Amino acid sequence: MNRQNSEELPPPPGVMGSLRDGFYAVSSHVWLIILPLLVDLFLWLGPRLSVDELLNPFLRIAFNQMRTTLTSSSDMQRFVTYQSAFSEAVERFNLLSLVGKLQAFPVGVSSLLSQTMPVETPLGSQNVIQISSLPGSLALGFLLTVIGWVIGGLYFRWVSGIVLGDESRARMISLSWAIVQTLILSIIWVFVLMIIVIPILMVLTILTMLSPVLASGVILIGLFFSFWVIVPLFFTPHGIFLRRQNAFYSIFSSWRMARFTLPTSGLFVLCAFLLSTGLNYLWSVPTGASWMLVVGIAGHAFITTALLAASFVYYRDIHVWLQSVFERLQQKPNLPAQRV
Repeated sequence: MNRQNSEELPPPPGVMGSLRDGFYAVSSHVWLIILPLLVDLFLWLGPRLSVDELLNPFLRIAFNQMRTTLTSSSDMQRFVTYQSAFSEAVERFNLLSLVGKLQAFPVGVSSLLSQTMPVETPLGSQNVIQISSLPGSLALGFLLTVIGWVIGGLYFRWVSGIVLGDESRARMISLSWAIVQTLILSIIWVFVLMIIVIPILMVLTILTMLSPVLASGVILIGLFFSFWVIVPLFFTPHGIFLRRQNAFYSIFSSWRMARFTLPTSGLFVLCAFLLSTGLNYLWSVPTGASWMLVVGIAGHAFITTALLAASFVYYRDIHVWLQSVFERLQQKPNLPAQRV
């Protein structure tokens, strides 16, 4: 493409403009933060479904077996630290947190307390309900995960409807379509995680036991290369809610969009990640025993909802831009027509 033709093409949508529009949309419709707000309040003030007693016997056997393979005192010290941190995480784990969005899944209600999992509240310690049955815990975990997907589909539909605006509100997908396509997309992600992520986590766990420095280096390299995969996966649900696509075509559409817009799309995903992760440290400053945590929960709900709205704005504008670019390129001879 020569310089004259390049100058005729419109510039791609700006990342800052999309973020601004997303924050403005949520500021004008504050009720959109109700779902993430309620999820976190329930995880905080509600009961804690614990699997600590169920998992402890298995963990004890696994830790004792690993302990026999250690020879040096430094390895033993690292092992004790790792064992203590892992045991504490299992003790604090709340099965109800599966209703909140897992970071690896594209559709769901983002939850602050599903990450921090406080055990204290201003009203005292959480009411702990022990789940002692393995089949019961698996069935309950599956049910809570599906409930989280359904709530996430409704949440995404509400936010995307605000982005579409009143004139295009008729383009909103139905509730049943939103739920069905969300479930299909989430099931696809489960298989991806089982095939790819679980073996990687097992390898990283072994490397951490052997050498934390080596494990950190592998993680940094993995994060660098995973960026090229995360960007297209980030927008996989957007075609469902903005363009009424099915889950499979939405995945394909997201990969094709990223092929043409990776630098700009990557910058948007990076900005959203830094804003969300950085502010989470601020929202997590109040302890679970302080009512000030309500401020953190509300702030997290607003920021994550605004970032979700901004992602819908960016996805909508980038597709309009791509269509405009392809239409101009089609005016040149010997160029095949393309659609996005």
